[in-house]
Amino acid sequence: MKIKLLTMGVALALSASSITFTAQAADDTIKVGILHSLSGTMAISESTLKDTVLMMIKEQNAKGGLLGKKLEPVVVDPASDWPMFAEKARELITKDHVSVIFGCWTSVSRKSVLPVVEELNSLLFYPVQFEGEESSKNVFYTGAAPNTQAIPAVDYLMNEVGVKRWVLEGTDYVYPRTTNKILETYLKSKGVQDKDIMINYTPFGYSDWQSIVSNIKQFGSQGKKTAVVSTINGDANVPFYKELANQGVSAEDIPVVAFSVGEQELSGIDTKPLVGHLAAWNYFQSIETPANEAFIKDWHKFTGNPKAVTNDPMEATYIGFKMWTQAVKQAGTTKTDAVEHAMIGQKVANLTGGVDVMNKNHYLSKPVYIGEIQGNGQIDTVWGTDNVVPGDAWSNYLPADKNIIADWTAPIKCGHYNTVTKVCSGQK
Repeated sequence: MKIKLLTMGVALALSASSITFTAQAADDTIKVGILHSLSGTMAISESTLKDTVLMMIKEQNAKGGLLGKKLEPVVVDPASDWPMFAEKARELITKDHVSVIFGCWTSVSRKSVLPVVEELNSLLFYPVQFEGEESSKNVFYTGAAPNTQAIPAVDYLMNEVGVKRWVLEGTDYVYPRTTNKILETYLKSKGVQDKDIMINYTPFGYSDWQSIVSNIKQFGSQGKKTAVVSTINGDANVPFYKELANQGVSAEDIPVVAFSVGEQELSGIDTKPLVGHLAAWNYFQSIETPANEAFIKDWHKFTGNPKAVTNDPMEATYIGFKMWTQAVKQAGTTKTDAVEHAMIGQKVANLTGGVDVMNKNHYLSKPVYIGEIQGNGQIDTVWGTDNVVPGDAWSNYLPADKNIIADWTAPIKCGHYNTVTKVCSGQK
């Protein structure tokens, strides 16, 4: 009996030791979730962001990791399937136990993930321009808000190009619809009449642009300078610009300013139909600074491709990753609440010569640039802000939101706070 008990005790001790060792082994790395479409209609844009995070992780590990531990990437493919984003996010948090997620491109994918990271109290870094009208304790928005992309682009077309008629052309989901709602209100506040605004939406992956471009051409033939403000996303951009060229619509006739066409989308395609058209971002590869030159060099080395391009969401990913590592070091932990608190006020030198700042509403202060697409697939800057512009979580151009702010610092700590009623009606 004694021998049997002794044997059982040794077995239990070994079992406990094994459990402890396993737990310690699991804690030897800090897991970083990467949630980007590597297949489907958005792969053309998102796959590069996956590689950007992998490059940043490799560089951080070469510096010794974070908090004395190596970073371990966990890559999943939600395959441009919006409900799949939520499913994969849940798996990353509950099964893979990641400390943070870098991911999403479209707003519909972000909104799919949002309730998951809020429920499980995890962190999402979202690196793409979007419609705003949201602020979550669990999300940091490192891409542009409407006031740091769409509004300046319209101002440029109105003031510098003399545009009087407006085509708001977008993919049919939340980002284009909400952004165009803001732009329509903004244009009307500037005296533009209903008859001078045309709005249209098409599905993801849309390819039959003949009749739509014909309508745009007709709309622009009324004797007033006309422009297209494009929130078309993904691979639908390629046939759209081709059809413009097929119907003889040049950038001189009806310029297009795009919010989702960058260097990555331009690489590997015939750019002749796009030459002279415009893009509005917070970064262009062609901007010459020592920091940008170093980033491009690192990217070429990482990819093994001396012709690999960089783009705005890559810089937004870079900024977010740098801020996250700084916040983790400051907090001394990867725990969500501590990192979220430490993130506010973080500053990182951007790639264009300034300093981006994370504000109390979880949006960045960023510079804004308008660029002209060139035949070599690059975008030359034609206009830019003198300083960084703070991103607005809630648009001042929507009447229902003019009194709403987001502020995740004490005493407010609210993503939807009414400054008149002093009531928080959002997440706390």
